[in-house]
Amino acid sequence: MKVLVTGAKGMLGQDLCPILEDAGAFVVETDIDTLDITNFGVVESVLKAESPDYVIHCAAYTNVDKAEEELEKARAINSKGTENIAKVCKEIDAVLVYISTDYVFDGEKTEQYTPDDIPNPLNNYGLTKLEGEKAVQKYCKKYYIARTSWLYGHYGKNFVETMISIAGRPELKVVDDQTGCPTWTCELANGIVKLFNKPYGIYHICGSGSTTWYGFAKEIFKLAGLEVNLKPCKTDEFPRPAKRPKYSAMENDKICRNWKTALKDYLELREV
Repeated sequence: MKVLVTGAKGMLGQDLCPILEDAGAFVVETDIDTLDITNFGVVESVLKAESPDYVIHCAAYTNVDKAEEELEKARAINSKGTENIAKVCKEIDAVLVYISTDYVFDGEKTEQYTPDDIPNPLNNYGLTKLEGEKAVQKYCKKYYIARTSWLYGHYGKNFVETMISIAGRPELKVVDDQTGCPTWTCELANGIVKLFNKPYGIYHICGSGSTTWYGFAKEIFKLAGLEVNLKPCKTDEFPRPAKRPKYSAMENDKICRNWKTALKDYLELREV
């Protein structure tokens, strides 16, 4: 099985590629320097030359707040770039795995979102990722859309590392009115591998269970053995350019482990 990964140098890609290799795949790693997804000619040339069985599309514009002022840039990467990938995957008959987000939802539900729930993004990031989903569905018959959430990993800026880096502050306030599913990149990567034995369609690959950002921070400090003066607060106290859904927890059909178990393993590996 030959798998081409876009965004291989990103936080997810750096954990995904070795996990794919361990699963027996021959992996072709690409990133912006070897595959500009916004250029259809380049996408067509690279994908046709490599002729992979699967394309796992991790490359994305991920700065949620910046996307509010850079909609066209976010759209060029998340929407048009994904459309380019989808069109060529159809041409070469490759299975496309597209990494999407819980931010395609508006957060108005009070129970976990299922893959069948209708998206209604609140911000430009979620909008452009949803446009990517629609491009995949329009051009491909053989696809997996993998929505994930609150992603963290060893190879990129993320909430876990941010919390640990500022743990020494006299007081730390974290919002307690947004609920989601923390997800370790390795959990997502292993979940992606599991997709290959499932019917095509939309899946939620995120940590099982849910918590708030405050609850997430509290568990990080507990597991890391850090004494922190942590206080819950409301989103209104820390206004951000992009509106976030107040509830974006997703039903994952037990594809991933409980988020607390995964976080414990992440922190233990971090100390090695």
